[in-house]
Amino acid sequence: MGRRQTYPTKELSRRSFLVLSAVAGGGLVLGLPNLDASADETSAQTPFGAYLRIAPDSSVTVLSAHVEMGQGIFSGIAALVAEELDADITQMRAVGASGNTRLYNNITMGGTMQETQGSSAMSSSFERYRRAGATARAMLVTAAARTWNVAEEEITVDAGVIAHPAGKSASFGELVETAFRQPVPSDVKLKDPKDWRYIGSEKLRRLDAKAKSSGRQDYTIDIKLPDMLTAVVAHPPLFGAAVKSFDAAAAKRVQGVVDVVEISQGVAVLGQNMWAAIKGREALVVEWNNDKAEKRGSARLLQEYRDLAARPADALAVTRGDADLAMADAATTLEATYEFPFLAHAPMEPLNAIAHRLGDRLELWGGFQMPDHYQKIAAKTADLPQDAVKLHVTMAGGAFGRRGTPDAQIVVEAIECAKAIGWRAPVKVQWTREDDITAGRYRPMCVHVLKAGLTQEGKVSAWKHRIVGQSILAGTQYEQYVQGGVDPSLTEGAADTPYGIPHFAVEVSNAKVGVPTLWWRSVGHSHNAYVMETMIDELAAAAGSDPIEFRIGLLAERPRHIQVLNLVAEKANWGKTLSAGRFRGVAVHETYGSVVAQVAEIVVDGDGGFRVDRVVCAIDCGLAVAPDQIRAQMEGGIGFGLGATLHSKITLSDGAVDQTNFDTYEVLRLSGMPKVEVHIVPLTSPSTGAGEASVPPIGPAVANALAAATGRRSRVLPLQPLS
Repeated sequence: MGRRQTYPTKELSRRSFLVLSAVAGGGLVLGLPNLDASADETSAQTPFGAYLRIAPDSSVTVLSAHVEMGQGIFSGIAALVAEELDADITQMRAVGASGNTRLYNNITMGGTMQETQGSSAMSSSFERYRRAGATARAMLVTAAARTWNVAEEEITVDAGVIAHPAGKSASFGELVETAFRQPVPSDVKLKDPKDWRYIGSEKLRRLDAKAKSSGRQDYTIDIKLPDMLTAVVAHPPLFGAAVKSFDAAAAKRVQGVVDVVEISQGVAVLGQNMWAAIKGREALVVEWNNDKAEKRGSARLLQEYRDLAARPADALAVTRGDADLAMADAATTLEATYEFPFLAHAPMEPLNAIAHRLGDRLELWGGFQMPDHYQKIAAKTADLPQDAVKLHVTMAGGAFGRRGTPDAQIVVEAIECAKAIGWRAPVKVQWTREDDITAGRYRPMCVHVLKAGLTQEGKVSAWKHRIVGQSILAGTQYEQYVQGGVDPSLTEGAADTPYGIPHFAVEVSNAKVGVPTLWWRSVGHSHNAYVMETMIDELAAAAGSDPIEFRIGLLAERPRHIQVLNLVAEKANWGKTLSAGRFRGVAVHETYGSVVAQVAEIVVDGDGGFRVDRVVCAIDCGLAVAPDQIRAQMEGGIGFGLGATLHSKITLSDGAVDQTNFDTYEVLRLSGMPKVEVHIVPLTSPSTGAGEASVPPIGPAVANALAAATGRRSRVLPLQPLS
């Protein structure tokens, strides 16, 4: 999920970092005020929450502004705090925070919402969590100095132990009560990078690795409250359809079914357990009103997209020079049409949420990507003031953008179910895999039409690019970022290309389709990188140039791109002759501030098939806070992107989704995962994130290797068989 280029960046000022403290559970709690410089003095002095808690047992719990979806942000943020606190990493814990936009807002995204997206969590957290750790350390040192009657500068803190040369020492827990009573420093000094123990360490590992590998990690799907009911929802088989009538008699006869209620999204069956709810839904009879439903199938939609591409565009996203004139003067022109299907997110844990009302207070549990936005919608749905709604942000079993739904559908479903039964019990709405595949939200289907020109000398002189697809932002709280009919989530990665093409234009034709869409891991970059990087490769071949040298020639003003290309070429032994049946391709792309280059090596077999055997990946993501986690993100993103490149697609027949589970919506299997080598450019510049950046380049790198093997260009995904 990401819209990074659409927001201004707000720097965090040291002066605006005023730390306040309060007692909670016998420990020290550090809270930070609103970081918005426009706030008045009163609001700036209000403690809105906390970033860390130190308990009497010396454990340190970090309240993460960003949800943990498998990307490792809990561990990364905990490491930031541990670094400045001089805690031992084994003391650290992390939980999801929510309910306070001012405290937990995403600074990198403009500071208006608490949200986890655009690979921005680390850049948003880097300074404020370090400052929280440094402030807590300073207060603990002051407490020790006053307790022992020694000078503060004589005290050391190392691995969670506060000590003095005279032989005095104490744990955090032993001094935490005294520390709370100390003055809160208005400013603290952060460590010099040369003194970092955790940040950038190759030894830093995830805090949740043991719990996850042993199966003890709890997700929303695992939570069971006393007397809780489980609900499954019968959603319309066609998008846009509505309930006309339903007969719940047979469903209510199923053992364990407690109630059947109509909600805004369909009909919910509530049971004492998941099995009862599912069996009740199977017995439910629903008649649907399809008057406003989307009834077109994929073949028809694809033809309509092609027709749109042939007509004048709706909007111009970017233009420089005169692409039409330069194209007419080009010595060589290449034309291509690319087609991309709808794609499902398919996280391992399908959507779920729990709603429980106690008096005038409503509590919700779930892996929420936009907690404060969900809190607002929850309050409206439950007819409660916003401060009466408390969100428990749990770890999410994957997301890839799926848990950042603008209408908070899963929360609304849970609240409506609980409300329909008079709030008499907590209700968990749990989607099945089939619900997620057939009634979800999807990466938009797209058609790209492209024409590019070369000069007699083999230089790219002109590029004209038409993108046909649906807007994700239109009709949401982000609609303000749709400017002049251009949704930046549709054009990102193309309109802002790093290539120095003198005559360049990207146009948009907006398709009107009733299929709900949502940001899918790397969003517009996921299809635009494929188009850009395969066409650049095709132009290099037409010019008789080496693909990497050709790219570098177009990147004179982009040293970061050149650096990762040179690094990946070195590590992949680019230019070295491969053994028979082996071919390779390259791609480079910038996604939300991080630059990734990949070389994919494929093996072609005698039956006309091929497999991706090796991928060499180089990344520039600024300062690598947790190198091991970055490598894991690169590996995971490559596997995720390969699934879409080789297998995945959502198709419609008369408006209904054809795929239902992983047997028909195929993702990458373990047997198809190549060997992956990841190389991180060593930098000290600000972190730019790694959660999405490895997804866009893998498809074009594989397609370019396939073109090297066969001489044919692949312009339809998933890739078609060789024969």
